[in-house]
Parts: sequence; C-alpha cells; structure tokens
Amino acid sequence: MRARDCNFFIHPLLPFSGLIFGVAAGLLGCGYVTIQGDTSTSGKLAITTTSLPGGTVGVAYSGTIAATGGTTPYQFSASSLPSGLSIAASSGAISGTPAQGTAGTATVQFTVTDSSTPTPQTATASLALALSAAKLTITTTSLPSGTVGTAYSGAIGASGGTTPYTYAASNLPGGLSIDGATGAISGTPAASSAGTATVAATVTDSTQPTAQTATANLSLTIDPEVSPSACGGMSTGDEASLNGFVPFPADSPWNTNIADAPLDPNNDAITSAAGFAGLHLHHDFSSVAGGDYGIPYVVVDSSVTPLVPINVIDYASQSDVADAPFPITAPIEGSPADCDGWPDTYIGDAHVLVLDRNTCFLYETFNTHRCNGQWNASSETIWDMQNVEMRPWGWTSADAAGLPIFAGLVRYDEVAAGAINHAIRFTMQQTKDDANGGYFVEPGTHAAGTVWGVSNVMGMRIRLKASFDISGYSAANQVILTAMKNYGMIVADNGGYFFFQGAPDPRWDDNDLENLDSIQSSNFEVVQMTPAWPGWDANTAPTGQPPTITSFTASSSTVTAGTPVTLAWNTENDSYDFIDVLGGVHGGKVVVTPTATTTYTLNATNQYGRSTMAVTVTVQ
Repeated sequence: MRARDCNFFIHPLLPFSGLIFGVAAGLLGCGYVTIQGDTSTSGKLAITTTSLPGGTVGVAYSGTIAATGGTTPYQFSASSLPSGLSIAASSGAISGTPAQGTAGTATVQFTVTDSSTPTPQTATASLALALSAAKLTITTTSLPSGTVGTAYSGAIGASGGTTPYTYAASNLPGGLSIDGATGAISGTPAASSAGTATVAATVTDSTQPTAQTATANLSLTIDPEVSPSACGGMSTGDEASLNGFVPFPADSPWNTNIADAPLDPNNDAITSAAGFAGLHLHHDFSSVAGGDYGIPYVVVDSSVTPLVPINVIDYASQSDVADAPFPITAPIEGSPADCDGWPDTYIGDAHVLVLDRNTCFLYETFNTHRCNGQWNASSETIWDMQNVEMRPWGWTSADAAGLPIFAGLVRYDEVAAGAINHAIRFTMQQTKDDANGGYFVEPGTHAAGTVWGVSNVMGMRIRLKASFDISGYSAANQVILTAMKNYGMIVADNGGYFFFQGAPDPRWDDNDLENLDSIQSSNFEVVQMTPAWPGWDANTAPTGQPPTITSFTASSSTVTAGTPVTLAWNTENDSYDFIDVLGGVHGGKVVVTPTATTTYTLNATNQYGRSTMAVTVTVQ
C-alpha cells in the first residue's frame, strides 16, 4: 500500500499493547504504506559445492555449482573451464562436451555474485575437474584396394584418447608405407604385392602418464595391373611413341586381320559405282608439325596432368561429357588460333586426341576450341583402350561413323618399328543417304549420308588386293601397304576422296609418301559387311536394354577435406563406364580425396544406351 503524508508518534513509555494500538491508529488515520517482502537468505554468501563429478573427453558432461546465503538470484561464472565446457550464469549448471586434448585435471575458479543492494556479495571457490581420455579406437574398418603399378592412397583413422596419435602398420604390401604422424598409406604397389594382405594397424595416443594403444587387422587387396604394361610404357608428349602398344584388344575390329575374310557379295557393284570408281589414294598427313596437315595427338599421364572440364555444346546427348586430362598445350588439328570461332562456330574438324597412359583411356573431341584457358567442343568421346567398346547404335563420336579416330591413324613410330597392326581410317567424299540420315555397318555406329546415288556407307571396310605388287615401294611405304592388305581401311567420315589419315611427324619423308597417291581405287575390294549392305539406318538399328547399375556407393558420405573415399559400383551388361568428374573408370572402384562437397555421376554405356547413378560426398 502507498501511505499518505501524515504525522504521528509512539510514546516511548507506551506499553506494547499500546504500541500496537498506536501503530494501527496511525495506519488508519494516515492512509496506507507499502510492505516489502524480505528476499535475503540468512548468512554470508558461500559456494557450497566442494567437488565436481569427473568427465570423459568427447562425452557430454553435466555438473552444477551451488551456493547459499546472500540475496538471490545469483550470477555464476567460471575461469579455466576445459575447452568445450561452459557454465550457465543463472543456474550454475556446467555442460558441454570436453574437447580433444583436455584430458587431465583442471583447476577451475568459480565465482558467484548475489543480488544484495547496494553492495552485492561475492564468493569464490577453486575446484578440481578431472577429465579422462576417451577410449582410443581405430575407426577404419576397411582399406581401399589398390592396383599394381598405380599410385595408392589410403589412411588409418582413429578417435578417442589424447591427440596427437602415432601410427604404425605391419605387413603392408610391397611398395607401400605409412606416415607415422597422419596414418596416411601411400606408395606404388609392387608386382609381387598382388593379392590380399592382412595389415596389422597400431595407433598410440599421448595420454599421460600412460598412453593408450589400439590395434586392428585390416584387409588390403592389391589387384593385378589394370592396364597392360605396354600402355603404361607409352612415352609422353605430342606425337609420342607408343613403344609397341596397340590400343584396344586383339579381337577389336580395328586389330582383326581380315586378309582372308570373304568379299562382300556387293563388292563389284560398290567398287564400280560412282563415288568409288576412278579414285586414287591420297595420304592425309605429312612432316608438318603442329597438326596443320594430319591429325595430331598427345600422350599424358593423369597422375601428373590434372583433369579439366570440357564444355560440350552440340552433341552432348551422344557424348561422354566428363573431365579429361587435357593439357592446355594439347595440339588441335589444323592449329586454329585460340578463341577462333569461340565458343561453338565450326572451325573445321579441329580434333583433339589425348591418350592417358595412367588409366589407358583415350579422349577425343571434335570442333575443339581453346579460349582463355578453357576447352569447348561439339562432342567428346571416351574410349577404354583395354576393351572392345560398344557405343549405342545411332550415336556419333568425334568421328562421323561413331568410331575412335586414333585407332586408325598411321603413325611414324609404328612404321619405323616395321609393322602397323591395325586398320587405317579413311574418308570418302560421299556416303549413301536416305530419309533417316544414311546407312552404317559395323564397326560404325552412326551415319552421315550425303547422296543417295553412291554405295559407300559408314563403317565399310576395304582392303588392298593381295595381288597388288608392293615390292617397288620404300620400306616405310611397304609397311603402310601391308597393313592395307592385312587389316584394311574403314570408312570413318565424309571428307576428301580416298584420303587416309595419319599423325603429323617431322620424320616423315613427304616426297616418299606421295608415291602412295598414285595407287588407284580399282586395286581395293570390299570386305563382307555386317549387317548386309547397305546396312542400318537410324530407324532399323538394333534396340535393347541399356546397362543396369545395381549399386553406386561411397565408403563415407561425410568426410573432412582430403580424406580418401572409395567409390564402388556394380553394373550389368555395360561396355564402358565413366564418372563425370573423374573421366574413364574401370575395375568397379576408385579412390578419391575430395576437398569440397562433390556429386559423382556414374555413366554406364552399351550398344543400346546409357544408365546413370549419382552419389554425393559431403566435405565438412
């Protein structure tokens, strides 16, 4: 109650009952007063907690500081709390999760302040808070597999205990070693290490006075070398020697000897028809360096040449759109100036061919533009040089017939070695057209018909007649002509009439190569085609089921930057696979070390189409 102003007194000699009466009278006579409740507690402010419960590093902690006396409410604070813990100012509750490195006993200074006025009381106490290290555990349950001759990356992980850790491993496959400070396993597995080893991993922490130790037996499988040793033995650089390596298996159409194969039933009609009869050979390569005349290539090693994106513009739906190990200096057919026609104006075939000796994949692009350090192209195709790769019927590639270009080039290194063991790529000015874009036969997958009235079709194979006398030609030219007899030539594109392609090389003798150009088309014959001439068009090509991807997983979905992650997949009825940000892949698994959150998309392809599946690895 609020009192009015009034004057009254209590006589000091008034008896107690009179005192009560007088006060009451004063209250009744003078209005009302406010009577405050007493919030003070008895006694001096003091912290009553004498000990704190112990905790464990990495495990949620709970404790409380209590106080009595003074005037509530209280305010609590603390200094020297272990990292990861905090105190609630209003309640004194201690909570949080002790961080790594906080194991041991900390002396914590606690302070409580009351609400006394005008001068608050303060009390302090020093209490010990003991934190034990969490149990040291090896968290790695499996190690990524490796491959003989290919750089390996794996790691042993651990948690608990007190960092830093010390790592050790015994029975590692030959060629591998472990980093004692980080647990990373690296090296290149030796040939003798192929198989599955049981690696004994040991991790020791820094807990004092007695360190903890954890052990685990982990399987590590080393697969035999993925690519033939000759693939890895290729030299690197522009127009580098393959040192005897022949891309694609022996049963590839390119590498099949057709010297004794039957003639096509329509041989006479085809060879006597317009567009074939009356022509002569024309070599489409020379000693001119840089790709001005001929189709250049470069051999790289993706373990040192980084993958870069290829911006595929025109034929993305029929391309293998993926990052590729394109060095910025890769030669472009025709040597166009950088940014010429950028980004997608046609500047000529402008092929770029890149062979990766590390993975044994071949990357080919068409109408390629290099501008401001970036690559643009009308199409991109990836070829697994270890397999007979089937692309979907009706799909083009960097070549109109849907074929690999490099497989059919005449190269100086193989001529110098004395043998070309594959078919040769050649062009015809006209190929047979129809209302559905023209015809193709195996091994072609795509048509680009120009004229109805010719008999040439994409994928058609011809050979130099066995009776043709090559004895009067140079040794180098005899190598080329022998290949034309044994392996033949395949129609790969529309272009110059009876032009056969090779890679430019300063060692070619241009005058000698011109001696081949007088050989007439009448000296060639057509090998039996599959299907029967004129072949398939876009509406009659076979149809079927694309591959099935039964699984595509990551060994960890959330990691810290630089942690190795194994991507694994299972597929059925696929011819070749690639992952958009990794390029061509084989073997069913690959190890990646993402530095940022990345989505990986697996593409599995066969002659009937393509299937995809994606997985995301989040980097924290």
